[in-house]
Amino acid sequence: MLFNKPFRVLSQFRREGDKATLADFFQDPALRVAGRLDYDSEGLLLLATNGRWIQRITHPRYKLPKTYWAQVEGEPGADALQQLRDGVVLRDGPARPAGVAAMEPPSGLWEREPPIRYRASIPTRWLELTISEGRNRQVRRMTAAVGHPTLRLVRQRVGKYQLADLAPGQWREA
Repeated sequence: MLFNKPFRVLSQFRREGDKATLADFFQDPALRVAGRLDYDSEGLLLLATNGRWIQRITHPRYKLPKTYWAQVEGEPGADALQQLRDGVVLRDGPARPAGVAAMEPPSGLWEREPPIRYRASIPTRWLELTISEGRNRQVRRMTAAVGHPTLRLVRQRVGKYQLADLAPGQWREA
Protein backbone atom coordinates (compact mmCIF):
# COMPACT_ATOMS: atom_id res chain seq x y z
CA MET A 1 0.00 0.00 0.00
CA LEU A 2 1.08 3.52 -0.75
CA PHE A 3 -0.03 5.92 1.97
CA ASN A 4 0.30 9.69 2.21
CA LYS A 5 1.21 10.04 5.87
CA PRO A 6 -0.08 13.33 7.24
CA PHE A 7 1.95 15.66 9.44
CA ARG A 8 1.87 14.66 13.12
CA VAL A 9 1.03 10.98 12.60
CA LEU A 10 3.32 8.29 14.03
CA SER A 11 4.61 5.68 11.54
CA GLN A 12 3.46 2.84 13.79
CA PHE A 13 0.27 1.14 14.86
CA ARG A 14 0.99 1.15 18.60
CA ARG A 15 -0.53 4.03 20.55
CA GLU A 16 1.75 6.56 22.21
CA GLY A 17 -0.23 8.97 24.35
CA ASP A 18 -2.78 10.91 22.35
CA LYS A 19 -0.75 11.01 19.10
CA ALA A 20 -2.37 9.83 15.88
CA THR A 21 -0.99 6.55 14.50
CA LEU A 22 -1.46 4.33 11.46
CA ALA A 23 -4.20 2.54 13.44
CA ASP A 24 -6.34 5.63 12.79
CA PHE A 25 -6.18 4.84 9.05
CA PHE A 26 -5.79 1.02 8.78
CA GLN A 27 -7.47 -1.86 10.61
CA ASP A 28 -5.61 -4.80 9.01
CA PRO A 29 -3.49 -6.37 11.82
CA ALA A 30 -1.23 -8.06 9.25
CA LEU A 31 0.03 -4.76 7.79
CA ARG A 32 3.61 -3.76 8.54
CA VAL A 33 5.47 -0.54 7.76
CA ALA A 34 8.28 -0.64 5.19
CA GLY A 35 10.49 2.13 6.53
CA ARG A 36 9.47 5.08 8.65
CA LEU A 37 8.72 8.75 8.45
CA ASP A 38 9.14 11.03 11.44
CA TYR A 39 6.10 12.32 13.29
CA ASP A 40 6.74 15.79 11.84
CA SER A 41 7.41 14.60 8.27
CA GLU A 42 4.81 13.96 5.59
CA GLY A 43 4.40 11.97 2.42
CA LEU A 44 4.91 8.51 1.04
CA LEU A 45 4.87 5.61 3.47
CA LEU A 46 4.80 2.02 2.22
CA LEU A 47 2.91 -0.74 4.03
CA ALA A 48 2.63 -4.44 3.23
CA THR A 49 1.93 -7.89 4.63
CA ASN A 50 4.86 -9.51 2.76
CA GLY A 51 7.99 -9.60 4.95
CA ARG A 52 10.37 -10.32 2.05
CA TRP A 53 9.08 -7.33 0.12
CA ILE A 54 9.46 -5.11 3.19
CA GLN A 55 13.06 -6.26 3.60
CA ARG A 56 13.86 -5.40 -0.03
CA ILE A 57 12.46 -1.91 0.56
CA THR A 58 14.17 -1.27 3.89
CA HIS A 59 17.46 -3.19 4.01
CA PRO A 60 20.49 -0.89 3.54
CA ARG A 61 22.24 -3.32 1.17
CA TYR A 62 19.66 -2.55 -1.54
CA LYS A 63 20.41 1.21 -1.39
CA LEU A 64 16.89 2.03 -2.55
CA PRO A 65 16.72 5.74 -3.48
CA LYS A 66 14.27 7.91 -1.57
CA THR A 67 13.33 11.37 -2.85
CA TYR A 68 12.21 14.19 -0.57
CA TRP A 69 11.05 17.76 -0.99
CA ALA A 70 12.52 19.84 1.81
CA GLN A 71 11.58 23.42 2.58
CA VAL A 72 14.68 24.83 4.24
CA GLU A 73 15.43 28.00 6.11
CA GLY A 74 17.46 30.50 4.10
CA GLU A 75 18.76 30.33 0.54
CA PRO A 76 21.37 27.57 0.18
CA GLY A 77 24.17 28.64 -2.14
CA ALA A 78 26.20 26.54 -4.51
CA ASP A 79 28.66 25.59 -1.73
CA ALA A 80 25.91 24.21 0.55
CA LEU A 81 24.35 22.23 -2.30
CA GLN A 82 27.77 20.82 -3.26
CA GLN A 83 28.40 19.74 0.33
CA LEU A 84 25.15 17.76 0.23
CA ARG A 85 26.14 16.25 -3.13
CA ASP A 86 29.54 15.26 -1.72
CA GLY A 87 28.11 13.78 1.49
CA VAL A 88 28.15 15.70 4.76
CA VAL A 89 29.57 14.37 8.01
CA LEU A 90 26.93 13.70 10.65
CA ARG A 91 27.43 12.71 14.30
CA ASP A 92 26.96 9.04 13.40
CA GLY A 93 29.43 9.21 10.49
CA PRO A 94 29.52 10.49 6.94
CA ALA A 95 26.32 10.44 4.91
CA ARG A 96 26.46 9.07 1.40
CA PRO A 97 26.36 11.70 -1.33
CA ALA A 98 22.85 12.98 -2.09
CA GLY A 99 21.25 14.05 -5.31
CA VAL A 100 20.15 17.63 -4.66
CA ALA A 101 18.68 20.49 -6.64
CA ALA A 102 16.96 23.73 -5.75
CA MET A 103 13.36 23.74 -6.94
CA GLU A 104 10.36 26.02 -7.14
CA PRO A 105 7.71 25.53 -4.45
CA PRO A 106 5.91 22.30 -5.43
CA SER A 107 2.70 22.97 -7.31
CA GLY A 108 -0.32 21.16 -5.95
CA LEU A 109 1.27 20.56 -2.56
CA TRP A 110 -1.38 20.55 0.16
CA GLU A 111 -1.36 23.11 2.96
CA ARG A 112 0.15 21.82 6.16
CA GLU A 113 -1.90 22.18 9.32
CA PRO A 114 -0.55 23.95 11.25
CA PRO A 115 1.51 25.84 8.66
CA ILE A 116 5.23 26.34 9.13
CA ARG A 117 6.20 29.44 11.05
CA TYR A 118 6.46 32.40 8.65
CA ARG A 119 9.18 34.96 9.24
CA ALA A 120 9.30 37.90 6.81
CA SER A 121 13.02 38.52 7.38
CA ILE A 122 14.16 34.92 6.69
CA PRO A 123 13.52 33.48 3.22
CA THR A 124 12.95 29.79 2.57
CA ARG A 125 13.87 27.58 -0.35
CA TRP A 126 12.63 24.21 -1.55
CA LEU A 127 15.16 21.47 -2.33
CA GLU A 128 14.68 18.08 -3.91
CA LEU A 129 17.00 15.56 -2.24
CA THR A 130 17.52 11.92 -3.14
CA ILE A 131 19.32 9.70 -0.67
CA SER A 132 20.07 5.98 -0.63
CA GLU A 133 20.30 5.54 3.13
CA GLY A 134 17.60 5.79 5.74
CA ARG A 135 19.16 7.01 8.96
CA ASN A 136 17.08 8.60 11.68
CA ARG A 137 16.07 12.15 10.63
CA GLN A 138 18.79 12.03 8.00
CA VAL A 139 17.57 14.70 5.57
CA ARG A 140 16.87 17.10 8.43
CA ARG A 141 20.33 16.51 9.89
CA MET A 142 22.00 16.91 6.49
CA THR A 143 20.38 20.26 5.70
CA ALA A 144 21.12 21.50 9.23
CA ALA A 145 24.78 20.46 8.80
CA VAL A 146 25.10 22.87 5.85
CA GLY A 147 23.38 25.69 7.75
CA HIS A 148 19.84 25.38 6.39
CA PRO A 149 17.49 23.61 8.81
CA THR A 150 14.51 21.81 7.31
CA LEU A 151 11.16 23.44 8.07
CA ARG A 152 8.94 21.01 6.14
CA LEU A 153 9.78 17.58 4.74
CA VAL A 154 7.66 15.60 2.26
CA ARG A 155 8.78 12.19 0.92
CA GLN A 156 7.81 11.89 -2.73
CA ARG A 157 9.32 8.61 -3.86
CA VAL A 158 10.76 5.33 -2.60
CA GLY A 159 12.38 3.37 -5.42
CA LYS A 160 9.77 3.02 -8.16
CA TYR A 161 6.87 3.98 -5.88
CA GLN A 162 5.75 7.59 -5.85
CA LEU A 163 3.22 9.69 -4.00
CA ALA A 164 1.65 11.17 -7.14
CA ASP A 165 -1.79 12.63 -6.40
CA LEU A 166 -2.56 11.01 -3.04
CA ALA A 167 -3.95 13.52 -0.54
CA PRO A 168 -2.86 13.35 3.11
CA GLY A 169 -4.50 10.36 4.81
CA GLN A 170 -5.33 8.63 1.51
CA TRP A 171 -3.88 5.32 0.34
CA ARG A 172 -3.94 3.06 -2.70
CA GLU A 173 -2.66 -0.38 -3.51
CA ALA A 174 0.65 -0.51 -5.36
